[in-house]
Amino acid sequence: MLKSWLQINTCNGFYCDYFSPNSNSKPTMWTEAWTGWFTAFGGAVPHRPVEDMAFAVARFIQKGGSFVNYYMYHGGTNFDRTSGGPFIATSYDYDAPIDEYGLLRQPKWGHLRDLHKAIKQAEPALVSGDPTIQTIGNYEKAYVYKSSSGACAAFLSNYHTNAAARVVFNGRRYDLPAWSISVLPDCRTAVFNTATVSSPSAPARMTPAGGFSWQSYSEATNSLDDRAFTKDGLVEQLSMTWDKSDYLWYTTYVNINSNEQFLKSGQWPQLTIYSAGHALQVFVNGQSYGAAYGGYDSPKLTYSGYVKMWQGSNKISILSAAVGLPNQGTHYEAWNVGVLGPVTLSGLNEGKRDLSNQKWTYQIGLHGESLGVHSVAGSSSVEWGSAAGKQPLTWHKAYFNAPSGNAPVALDMSSMGKGQAWVNGHHIGRYWSYKATGGSCGGCSYAGTYSETKCQTGCGDVSQRYYHVPRSWLNPSGNLLVVLEEFGGDLSGVKLVTRTT
Repeated sequence: MLKSWLQINTCNGFYCDYFSPNSNSKPTMWTEAWTGWFTAFGGAVPHRPVEDMAFAVARFIQKGGSFVNYYMYHGGTNFDRTSGGPFIATSYDYDAPIDEYGLLRQPKWGHLRDLHKAIKQAEPALVSGDPTIQTIGNYEKAYVYKSSSGACAAFLSNYHTNAAARVVFNGRRYDLPAWSISVLPDCRTAVFNTATVSSPSAPARMTPAGGFSWQSYSEATNSLDDRAFTKDGLVEQLSMTWDKSDYLWYTTYVNINSNEQFLKSGQWPQLTIYSAGHALQVFVNGQSYGAAYGGYDSPKLTYSGYVKMWQGSNKISILSAAVGLPNQGTHYEAWNVGVLGPVTLSGLNEGKRDLSNQKWTYQIGLHGESLGVHSVAGSSSVEWGSAAGKQPLTWHKAYFNAPSGNAPVALDMSSMGKGQAWVNGHHIGRYWSYKATGGSCGGCSYAGTYSETKCQTGCGDVSQRYYHVPRSWLNPSGNLLVVLEEFGGDLSGVKLVTRTT
């Protein structure tokens, strides 16, 4: 282990002005200055006001901070199945100064640029020693840096959350908006204030660039192949799949005697399934009986539904789906996924029958995955039919030309349910039109301590609508789009769009 005197401890967070390294001989470093927060499927979209972001950085620098690294400065995309959480969305835009598509997010980018220009102007004084602190009001302070050569820089801060202040510093008056800091690189002229944004706002626009003509292929829901294996009782999903696929089939059989009362009354038995997460679909004798899913704050789920059964052997097939692996939390390596039970069938002559400990047959992944139907070569391995968008567990394909110009490209998937998508064999990632059921999407004031739940948008809307398709993946024409739809959706609503500011 590296000796402690060789280590430099650092700070990650929304604010780090409180932080000090474990030795005065070490620099004060902010290795993750959080510009926003991630989006979760089923959650509202977080935004961090640039006035507060600039205020947090200025607070850190005025107290002697020497290094700031933004997380994220350039937003990104969790392509393939790399998003974690679980339930973290495919977009990792993070409300960053440069967005997921590589475009400037204004005014955040410009305002932070101007902040660092002001800090750079103050550099001769900042690197010369520690500040002296002057109280210039009830909520106001001045942090003053001076060098032996005469350089002087000051930070004038107002920590009040809802009141501006007029202060006097070195015989001059300065107006400080609430929750703001002014930077004076020469101890006289305020060249920048964190709450005064001069960079113009430039909201991004998504412009439709065409639709698609679809063909479909239905995934088998009532058959097993030579990859299947049988065990007594229920098993944890990741211990079987090792994350080679999001999917694990749980299949068992239930024998129904001819004297069961429901066969005469038509009051079908009730199937109840308890799962550790993250989503599942139920099929009985090949017929779909719906889906259930958890959420970011509560991945566990319960399915309960009435299912039609006949005399004799009945096949129950449960498709369990993971939505990313956990990547934080206490002992997250031990968090479970999949159907761990109990699984019960009630409404029988005997009352309730527990199916949890009987024999279950398992199969990792989908048949279409094993055939590689998402790829250019593998798509020809199955017979495609006419479009069947609203059916669950169905593959769809379409061909399209790249939009003209150089603007970033995305897919509008808001009309679909849940699944995955590929372009020319490249995995865009998981999509899910999971609506944000909560959140705080009212007014947003930059002033006051920020948290990821403070300033949100999209309450009641799908958490992620657009999915980035890098231009480098596209050919001028004949591009193959393959979509695996788990729940069923409206294919006519899928659109190609371009992003501009």
